[in-house]
Amino acid sequence: MPSPLTVLVHTPAYSQVGGALSYLSDQPLPAGTLVRVPLGQRELLGVVWDHADPGAASTALDPAKLRPITAALDALPPLTSAWRALISFAASYYQRSAGEVALAALPPQLRDLNALQLARRLKKQAKLSHPVSTETSASSKNTIDSIALTEEQTRAIGQFHSHAGPFLLFGATGSGKTEVFMRCTADLLAGSDMAQALVMVPEINLTPQLEERFKSRFSAQYGPDAVVSMHSGMTPAQRLKSWLAAHSGTARIVLGTRMAVFASLPHLALIVVDEEHDPSYKSHEGARYSARDLAIYRGKLEGAKVLLGSATPSLESWYHSRPASDGGRYLRLEMPSRVGANAVLPLVRRVDMNHQPKACVISPPLLEAISQRIANGEQSMVFLNRRGYAPVLHCTDCDWKSECPHCSAYRVFHKIDRTLRCHHCGQAERVPRACPACGNPDIAPLGRGTERLEEHLAQLLAGVTRPEGSAVRIARIDADTTRLKGSLESQLAQVHAGEVDVLVGTQMIAKGHDFRRITLVAAINPDGALFSSDFRAPERLFSLLMQAAGRAGRDASQTRRSEMWVQTFHPTHPLFEALKRHDYPAFAQSQLVERQQAGMPPFSFQALVRAEARTQEAAQAFLNAARQASAELPEAAPLLPHITLYPAVPMSIQRIANVERAQMLIESASRSALQRFLGLWQTTLHATRAQPEGKGLIRWAVDVDPLAI
Repeated sequence: MPSPLTVLVHTPAYSQVGGALSYLSDQPLPAGTLVRVPLGQRELLGVVWDHADPGAASTALDPAKLRPITAALDALPPLTSAWRALISFAASYYQRSAGEVALAALPPQLRDLNALQLARRLKKQAKLSHPVSTETSASSKNTIDSIALTEEQTRAIGQFHSHAGPFLLFGATGSGKTEVFMRCTADLLAGSDMAQALVMVPEINLTPQLEERFKSRFSAQYGPDAVVSMHSGMTPAQRLKSWLAAHSGTARIVLGTRMAVFASLPHLALIVVDEEHDPSYKSHEGARYSARDLAIYRGKLEGAKVLLGSATPSLESWYHSRPASDGGRYLRLEMPSRVGANAVLPLVRRVDMNHQPKACVISPPLLEAISQRIANGEQSMVFLNRRGYAPVLHCTDCDWKSECPHCSAYRVFHKIDRTLRCHHCGQAERVPRACPACGNPDIAPLGRGTERLEEHLAQLLAGVTRPEGSAVRIARIDADTTRLKGSLESQLAQVHAGEVDVLVGTQMIAKGHDFRRITLVAAINPDGALFSSDFRAPERLFSLLMQAAGRAGRDASQTRRSEMWVQTFHPTHPLFEALKRHDYPAFAQSQLVERQQAGMPPFSFQALVRAEARTQEAAQAFLNAARQASAELPEAAPLLPHITLYPAVPMSIQRIANVERAQMLIESASRSALQRFLGLWQTTLHATRAQPEGKGLIRWAVDVDPLAI
């Protein structure tokens, strides 16, 4: 007799179909089994869910009214209870539906395969697997063990094995954190024939570099299929292949970006989060989860060790890694020295731009320093976190500026293809021959981006030659020059091969890359974040500058000390004082004192409710009406004294693609009080949308633990 099943399908939190759905099955299926089910006129992939799960509770229904499942994909082992618990927690904490989170965590191609197609795919993948011989495995292990470790690396690895964690590996750039990651991974995999490791990186463009290192280290020992990648830059077929390898246990190591935190790893023993401070670990669409925070929770669920690594940890992680006697939850592993006898952190030089020629872009002392490095056959990196030729095109007669007609932002001038392009909505058009407002033909670029900086450097260095007498070679790496597939890899290969003398770029080049020949790094205009209204801006700036400085002097064989040049109008600012000493602990301590005095995270907890509508008035009216209704909730009465709801305000860029955006901040000193309030408030938000105040609303979303306000 058919029995009812509780099944999760992809239903957004704001849809009318929430939670799990009930279906009939001819045979009992364990929780975690993938099934294909009908929903309306469509057939969707679903996951059999636990009846006891609070998000999957369903009322008793007449079995005669239930529809049967289409098929069970029982060729795959069920998703584990720990994986399902992770999904349930993420959905609850980040205020989304469990079905939306669960199905988004599965590879897109899997959602389109029927049982027969999946069976064929599994059979094909099994044929292509490559077993590894015992001799090759032993030889590879001997190679791993033969790599010499520094005293700091040895101490960190010893602490890792003797404690439960979680761990924060606080190591200077170039201190050998990746080697510690690989050695800890090797030790855990060697301790079990089934153990798996998840290694996460913040950027897609860092994955191939790390993948090459892990494959060269582990493929000989565990086979060529043992290391797989997972990120959104892969094709659907590649993502499915990697997911199946991880789910089956064939893949022993999974490398990926934030989406990999949901990878199905039934024998997970280790999670590594490299560059854990990076904001890319926070999702900004759909379920707005933090992959770093979920990694900590997943490690606790599955009994896996979690190792966070950074030269500039997030203030939250730094605060949690304080001594256990003060309430710290992480164990801090410190590696303050670079690898190599001659390897020292770069000397930081501050250039006071108040004393440089007016409208100077590259100060004369910096230009001279770059010229000397070129003459010595060394490389320099010039960092400016703004792409394009100029951020604005401007008319000096009528003050017209190249505003985007669809956004509250300016269109950026790109000289290479003579376009004005909005980096928010993508709107682009040819540069006008004259001012559209007054007809003045003399319209000029205002400000400077990487494209213009590259052109300016080429002019300044025109008379400088390389040691063999050839002309200087300048390259630019940013989102515009790396759009084509394989372009980033080829450009990085040129830098590594020494074919580039000066590298110009955005934050893409400032973190994670191991440039052995770069001895000078320059930050051109970092002052914008010093006085930002965003309380996290100084933290992000310090981290970016420290990471950029870390690209210099990574080759221990270099005898000349590397340098980090910072051009600023505020050279005595405390941030630059700490940067000069490479003193992250002092900077972090000062920031934590300020945050504690202001009641900011990590001493409080925040959530944002964002609304999008055709008019700013409609977006704010929805948020303010929901705020007013929350005060009338009887269940929320005990929580309201612990919650602060601020009035709705426009977002910093309030219009994108003709959609107006507003936000409301919710703050509490208690994480549990904030979570309980948000859970109760969901019904009110849904109800408010149906009221007159919700007219004109397009969508709304809750962002828990936001990184940008």
